Amino acid sequence: MVARETGTMAHEHQEKTPTYGLMAEFPSAASLLGAAERTYAEGYRRIDAFSPFPVHGLAEAMGHRDKAVQRTVLIGGIAGALAGLTLCFWTNATEGIGGILSGYAYNVGGRPLNSWPAFIVPTFETTILFSAITAVVSMLAFNGLPLPYHPVFNVPRFREHASQDGFFLCIEAEDDRFDAVRTREFLAGLGATEVNDVAH
Repeated sequence: MVARETGTMAHEHQEKTPTYGLMAEFPSAASLLGAAERTYAEGYRRIDAFSPFPVHGLAEAMGHRDKAVQRTVLIGGIAGALAGLTLCFWTNATEGIGGILSGYAYNVGGRPLNSWPAFIVPTFETTILFSAITAVVSMLAFNGLPLPYHPVFNVPRFREHASQDGFFLCIEAEDDRFDAVRTREFLAGLGATEVNDVAH
């Protein structure tokens, strides 16, 4: 009876202080990259890595091969090119001053009204403009930003070193392979200098 009550109390305590996951700190970018590769190979999928600067190959090591931002930017660029070309054509060849529908069509130097070489620069500019805006908006949307709060900031080491000289790997408790004891031992075995609980 005592053991059952103790177990119940422990269970209630876990519900009151849920764990977001476990966070391991590594001494270098190379060790973080290696740890991410081994973690993914081990079967963990709810993982995230943090470093003060981009680490080449880190996203791929964690299985992030989604090209949603790139595809969205391509679509935005094509839309920008069509918008710029259409704007130039409309203002010069149809409704604008000198256009055939304006009633004031005039020929300058024998060029056609739809003189597309003159439209290249404006079309290029609208392509860049639409691509840049799409890149920013889609990046924020696909990353779920802005994010005013995230549980990883509950780890003091992360708050102090993540943007300076810290390299961190976090495995979320929602991962199918997550086990508080075995996952901690696994992270420690990867060469982590420190493994911390991440509370919600």
